[in-house]
Amino acid sequence: MALLEVKNLEVYYGVIQAIKGISFEVNEGEIVTLIGSNGAGKTTTMQSIMGLIPAKHGEIIYDGVPINKVPSHKIVQMGMTQVPEGRRVFQELTVFDNLLMGAYTKKDNKKIKEDIESVYDRFPRLKERKNQIAGTLSGGEQQMLAMGRALMSHPRLLMLDEPSMGLSPLLVDQVFSIIKDIHKEGTTILLVEQNAGKALAIADRAYVLETGNITMTGEAGTLLNDDRIKKAYLGG
Repeated sequence: MALLEVKNLEVYYGVIQAIKGISFEVNEGEIVTLIGSNGAGKTTTMQSIMGLIPAKHGEIIYDGVPINKVPSHKIVQMGMTQVPEGRRVFQELTVFDNLLMGAYTKKDNKKIKEDIESVYDRFPRLKERKNQIAGTLSGGEQQMLAMGRALMSHPRLLMLDEPSMGLSPLLVDQVFSIIKDIHKEGTTILLVEQNAGKALAIADRAYVLETGNITMTGEAGTLLNDDRIKKAYLGG
């Protein structure tokens, strides 16, 4: 069953059309990846789904409910959360306070405390840095914090926008391992990623986005071995 359906989505910046009528879906329990080069429209698509950029045409349906007109904070309450490109942690707040911000839709203080401990179990480095100002963390630590903050809302669908950006190869491996673990625990994932090889290696299905159009779709393993994908995105 489709947890997220995007139908004929069109998004404009002024008179410039960034997304040109794309359609795709994410089924419950899947990892689906959107791959493409810089400027393909991947981040714009994510922001439109989350209600941060209005769609001019098309439908966005989450768990059977149209959400085109739903405010972003309500979308989070419905069970969908985004880890934005560039991490976007609250630079002046501590690690602990950043995690609290991820639980702003929750009211049960005891449960929030338990959830923070759960994040610390997943990301021990964050526990070590819990009183540190987020802006002073390394890039890898900020990515962990952004992911931990998103998990505080217990999303059914977690959307990750370029989680490997700017990280060392070792940290990229670590982040993708964490994504797989989150998925194994029952979270559906939509992954936007420039590192096509890494994304296709963990995804169930994939869509290729080029200049606002979906040009290819299929099983991730099949696309990983496709000569066109190898040439365009894998250096083959």
